[in-house]
Amino acid sequence: MNLWMYMFLVLSAADPAGEQLNRLFDNVRDWRAREYPIFATHQGIHDHNDKLASMKLADLKRRTADLHGFLTRLDAIPAAELTHQERISADIFRDLLEDEIRDFDLGGYALTLTSDYGFHIEMVGLPDIAPFRNTKDYENYLARLERMPAYFGEHIDLLRMGLKRGWTLPKEALSKYSGTISAHVLEDPTESAFYAPFKSFPATVSEADRARLDKAGKAAIGKHVIPAYRTFLKFMDETYIPGARKTIGASQMEDGKNYYRHVIRRYTTLDLDPKDVHEMGLAEVKRIRAEMLKVIEQTGFEGDFAAFLNFLRTDPRFYAKTPEELLKEAAYLSKKMDGKLPSLFKTLPRQPYGVEPVPDYLAPGYTGGRYVPASIESTRPGTYWVNTYNLESRPLYVLEALTLHEAVPGHHLQSALSQELSELPAFRRNLYLSAFGEGWALYSEWLGLEAGFYQDPYSNFGRLTYEMWRACRLVVDTGIHAMGWTRQQSIDYLAKHTALSIHECTTETDRYICWPGQALSYKIGELKIKALREKAERELGVHFDRRQFHDAVLANGCVPMPILEREIDRFIEVNKTNQTAP
Repeated sequence: MNLWMYMFLVLSAADPAGEQLNRLFDNVRDWRAREYPIFATHQGIHDHNDKLASMKLADLKRRTADLHGFLTRLDAIPAAELTHQERISADIFRDLLEDEIRDFDLGGYALTLTSDYGFHIEMVGLPDIAPFRNTKDYENYLARLERMPAYFGEHIDLLRMGLKRGWTLPKEALSKYSGTISAHVLEDPTESAFYAPFKSFPATVSEADRARLDKAGKAAIGKHVIPAYRTFLKFMDETYIPGARKTIGASQMEDGKNYYRHVIRRYTTLDLDPKDVHEMGLAEVKRIRAEMLKVIEQTGFEGDFAAFLNFLRTDPRFYAKTPEELLKEAAYLSKKMDGKLPSLFKTLPRQPYGVEPVPDYLAPGYTGGRYVPASIESTRPGTYWVNTYNLESRPLYVLEALTLHEAVPGHHLQSALSQELSELPAFRRNLYLSAFGEGWALYSEWLGLEAGFYQDPYSNFGRLTYEMWRACRLVVDTGIHAMGWTRQQSIDYLAKHTALSIHECTTETDRYICWPGQALSYKIGELKIKALREKAERELGVHFDRRQFHDAVLANGCVPMPILEREIDRFIEVNKTNQTAP
């Protein structure tokens, strides 16, 4: 322990435990804002809007040492003196710090890309998250654009380290990756997504400044942004992809078994053995398959399961004819569920959301839909993205389940409510844990049954195929990363057991290959939430109120599964006590 840390602990010891904890949270929030300026912008902290993070290995090591220091401070706070909510915050905070340290120690900094995302895609979102209220805001944005070649170069250095160690994305899943980069290698800067802020200026920017800033924007994009993307594209095409590993499983990398166990814990918040998860998935696939066969029988279809899947994939009645038709149907379903929410929840968020298509530069390799959150300070709403690319691979019979998952009562409702929990520390209001968030969103698909959705047997089959899809993920993710499955084996398994199009089976498989562990979070989280609901129903009997239960699940924001279980047990006991009170 260094002298500064020792003196800090000595001086802090006299303060109440809660004050020490909140000071630690504030210090770490300020630290993250300095170290990760884009995080700061997302959080509505605008003191660092002219900067991008340093991704040099030396700085990553320094940050990890800082994390150890924060853990030391947390250990020094007497937990017995904390309130109930403060103990929850401390437990979550410890998990987050230990996860970051573990990830660095294993070398996770070399695996920052996925099949459809990366630092270069995050940069494209800068015009959407940064404020453009005055001249200074534009100058901050220009400073970030000018920093991009160095920022890209630092990421490339980390990827080179991964190449030397064999810690790369698998080559087999990278055939379309260059398209996510080449879309930003343009001749005309005004055609770049980064030019969007210069197309219109607020009234607070003078005419003279508008001309100057417009010129500077074109120059920054032409001299810094486009060359950064061009350099990254050249590196990926000539060095990274040719040198990427030939295996696809995380466990096949050096120390990969430990890394896979780490990401399982990261995304499920539970210590699970891959073999147990695999068996759990097989059991869920069997159960859901039986339900699907019953629904097929309801349709009157004559033929086996494979024939029914082929019928769904090829009959034009199940597909939108235009992107506008698909978006209109998604918007209608979103609004329909809006009207059902008061019957399911006592507390609803204030933040609205919109429905938009996935941007063209992402759409070809992107999933069917995704929720894009907005900070509570933002002037834009949350956004439910619907993929309108390749309409013959976007079946309408899954749209109800997709909409409930991504919009309400799924990601938007949960995320917006979390941000509005003003009594919680900022890090908890903005925290996203995949097991909770994705588990809740999958539970929300099922909740549609109670809200009167899925009246058509085909849409109910769509719900089941989405549930089957998540169950198959337990089988496929562990199969790939712990049991030596091939890419084609995964594609074939998904095609056999779900009604996903072959295109979706392929893009989803590449996602699992490049993002080990994350796909487990959906079903693991949903199973836990359902189990807790069943427990509450059993314990409370006729006094069970689903609105109260849902509020209790969401009342603490995103929490790890062990903490959620602890809190629902507390919810049950409180309600039991209220029942017996005179």
